[in-house]
Amino acid sequence: MSTLMDYKPILIVEDEQKIAQLIADFLQADGFSSHIINDGADVIDYVKSHELSFILLDVMLPNKDGLTICKEIRQFSEIPILMLTARIDEIDRLMGLGFGADDYVCKPFSGREVVARVKAVLKRVDSQSIAHSDLASSEREDNSVLVYKSISLNQDKFECIASDVKIILTPVEFRLLQALLRKPGHVFTRETLMNHSYEDSRIVSNRTIDSHMKNLRSKIAAELTSEELIHTIYGVGYKIE
Repeated sequence: MSTLMDYKPILIVEDEQKIAQLIADFLQADGFSSHIINDGADVIDYVKSHELSFILLDVMLPNKDGLTICKEIRQFSEIPILMLTARIDEIDRLMGLGFGADDYVCKPFSGREVVARVKAVLKRVDSQSIAHSDLASSEREDNSVLVYKSISLNQDKFECIASDVKIILTPVEFRLLQALLRKPGHVFTRETLMNHSYEDSRIVSNRTIDSHMKNLRSKIAAELTSEELIHTIYGVGYKIE
């Protein structure tokens, strides 16, 4: 398991300096280093030129909004992104239009809450790394790739291929697809999928799972135009078939 010294800096993108500094102070108190950017136009170049472990990204920013930034980052990176928003009505856009954020926090929030979210995600990443290294043995090697019809999911490389095209998935989307592919035809309840996708036992609504699933289906459908693999079982959950 990684120690705090092993983690790369956390990028805080927030134009309200007091809020940004508050988050930075709480992160520092827990042993994390961080860097603050106040202008949305400066984010992409910084992310491309620096090694980071996490991004805290405000929705409302000068010159380029957080949702656009999030979508652009997802074109080249799978780094965990936690969105910060002061507007409840932004949540539908954030979770429903495929911007690729892993989670969101609504303002006002406490510094402790943000740090807890960050630590939970990093803990999941560490757990996955340990699990993946365990799968390196020869007898488990064949099981590291889940294949169903035109979809291939490499659990060691955290890589999804659909019709020979690599699809960029968020960690939550990857775990949702992983659960479905392990049991094709099996109907998973939203609660089961939630427990599989969030290992830190956080409480999320069915609507959040539905939003992540909508994004996942959209990404797969973009490559598999001739078939629909993920099906909604109304009142129950989802299956792949």
